[in-house]
Formats: sequence, structure tokens, C-alpha cells
Amino acid sequence: MMIATIDSIPGYRVVKYCGLAKGCSVRGLHFGDDMIAFLKNAIGGELHEYTQVFAQVREQAIDRMMEDARDLGANAVIGLRFETTEIGSGAAELMVYGTAVLVEAL
Repeated sequence: MMIATIDSIPGYRVVKYCGLAKGCSVRGLHFGDDMIAFLKNAIGGELHEYTQVFAQVREQAIDRMMEDARDLGANAVIGLRFETTEIGSGAAELMVYGTAVLVEAL
């Protein structure tokens, strides 16, 4: 599955628009990890606990979007976008979406 943030894929042409492909994931931190991140935030620096969780969330959301695109009959997604929403303390949703398309090489 090809994925692009732009509205085309160089060397390919869109032969069919299949619709909106989307995927989302919501994760929260374990209470202990959330407390560690809170304390680190007070003194500054990267919050590795959040970085790890968001990396997992991003990959899961992308996997779900690609599955949705395949179900629509697509072999690529163009115009990829990410959106995040805070659900509560230590929990966030990541939505990924784009246009599912069927492409062929030029």
C-alpha cells in the first residue's frame, strides 16, 4: 500500500477514487508512567513515555487506515492527514485519514 501526504504519487496515475480511508486509535498511559511523565514535564525535557505511546498509536492508526483502504478496493492513499484529540489526562486519540485510490504505473 502506497501512502502519500501529497495529492498524487509520482510515476502513477489515479484510475479510481475509492473514498475516504480512516483509522484511529486511543491510548492511555499506565498510571505509574503518567506520573513519571508529569514529573519530567515539571523539570523539562522529552517525555519518552508519551513518545513511545504515540509512536504505537500512530502505527496502529495507519495500519487501520490501510485496512480500510484495502476494503474499499484501493492500493494507495493520497492526501494523508493526522489529527489528535485529548480524551483526558494521559489519554489521546489519533485519527489518520486520506483519499483511498486505485493507482497504476505510468
